[in-house]
Amino acid sequence: MTISPIDLASLLCSRLCHDMLSPVGALTNGLELLADEKDPEMRKRCFELLEQSARISADKLKFFRLAFGAAGGFGELIAVHAARTLVDSLVANNARIRVEWSFASDALPKAAVKTLLNFALIGIDGLPRGGVLSLAAELRDGVSEIVVRAEGPRIAFDKDIGRALEGVLPDSELSSRTAPAVMIAVLAAELGGQLQFMVDQDALVLGAVLPQGA
Repeated sequence: MTISPIDLASLLCSRLCHDMLSPVGALTNGLELLADEKDPEMRKRCFELLEQSARISADKLKFFRLAFGAAGGFGELIAVHAARTLVDSLVANNARIRVEWSFASDALPKAAVKTLLNFALIGIDGLPRGGVLSLAAELRDGVSEIVVRAEGPRIAFDKDIGRALEGVLPDSELSSRTAPAVMIAVLAAELGGQLQFMVDQDALVLGAVLPQGA
């Protein structure tokens, strides 16, 4: 892949906008309903829906700010509880997905956290019928090791995402859907690291080994 940073940033922005469209649209619809609704009970329900949509919108923005952007400052390490909070919030309104965590380190390099979050995003997308999302990470001897497993009925995994993770997806076939995988593949290559994945009908396993870098 030889995609330019500008093109990659554009695709990531498109992915963010796509994921934000539903909760922001729900806010707009809720406000329109509220303007016409006179019944007190229905107005109360409208306010509840608005509150839910606002919370989902805020949670997604916080997630994407670190997964795609420059959140976390310029320090070498980011506390892992920050990543856990973001993922837990992202799936809070999906009762069909259960999240399990196993962290052997209190903090990880930013590149490792971004990889973990984007693996989580791929795993969530792979569980349209629900299941278990398991995340594990460790920083040892300057190397981050990450494993994310999505297990559930009829895993959904686009083969182009797999090719993007391997760094072999042609630029002409890149899209907003594959952009997160492209980004972490570029990060891994820059660090001299490695990404791996394995998928079958009921499970998707994503792994990364990332040197901390200079």
